[in-house]
Amino acid sequence: MRRLQIVVMVASLALLAAACSEATPAPPAIDLADPDLTYDPVRAGDPLPEGYRQLLDRDQIAPIYDPKFVTPGEVDWPGDSLVIGVAGTETAKAYPVTHLNQREMVIDSLEGIPILVTW
Repeated sequence: MRRLQIVVMVASLALLAAACSEATPAPPAIDLADPDLTYDPVRAGDPLPEGYRQLLDRDQIAPIYDPKFVTPGEVDWPGDSLVIGVAGTETAKAYPVTHLNQREMVIDSLEGIPILVTW
């Protein structure tokens, strides 16, 4: 009986995985290099949360809007470099923490989906 339950569970997971992997239409492309096309809470008039203490004024650290990437063979970072990795079904990207220490945010996209990488 236990073996039958496991087989049924594995078959159910396989069906679920197949259903989740069906192609979905990609969202429309957004020009992430244009800050005017991204949501800006300051321009939108969103207030800061109650009791929120802010050390820097909003927008004091500009995000990276147009990151540049190289192939893995072209990377010259030390082997123990810390990165934030993001992977899709066909693409993977690595954002080095040493760069994020200075700018803290990258507005990018992965396979046509807008993402925000932050440190």
